[in-house]
Amino acid sequence: MVRAVEKVRQRLCRAAAALEQAGVPYAVAGGNAVAAWVSRVDEAAVRNTQDVDILLRRTDLGVAITAMAQAGFVHRHVASLDVFLDGPQAKARDAVHVVFAGEKVRPDYIAPAPDVGESEPTETFRLLSLEALVRMKLTSFRDKDRTHLRDLIDVGLVDAGWCLRLPPALGKRLRQLIETPEG
Repeated sequence: MVRAVEKVRQRLCRAAAALEQAGVPYAVAGGNAVAAWVSRVDEAAVRNTQDVDILLRRTDLGVAITAMAQAGFVHRHVASLDVFLDGPQAKARDAVHVVFAGEKVRPDYIAPAPDVGESEPTETFRLLSLEALVRMKLTSFRDKDRTHLRDLIDVGLVDAGWCLRLPPALGKRLRQLIETPEG
């Protein structure tokens, strides 16, 4: 188990280093971003994730493909998603998933993904801001997104005061999650 967690971490660091070296603006999103934020408050509350989600601008995809290839990743466009497999024999689970900044992940989503500019540097990668991450998780609102939001709530990073800071539809979702955490 420890090896599996470490492989995801290494994949994240290699991808971030490749993008940094090529000067490609990006931000780490998804479960790794949640883990990074949660770890700032309570390392014991960090939840592991199996994949890496990177926010990129579509206009930077070509440069990102070149940079990631130099780091051993293989670009694929599968099921309307762009991914970087961790080598030619890797499975989709062993990938870096691309989310395009400023675009809706699905047409029915309330809001588009944030821009990579809504991020901050950490010691090892650019991290999506907490507010942008919360908006993304509330927009997706799948079971795993609700779990990630609960993690942020449980460590005190997000509370009911956030409901007024968000677009009304997202604030309503957050209020629902806070009022019925098990629902």
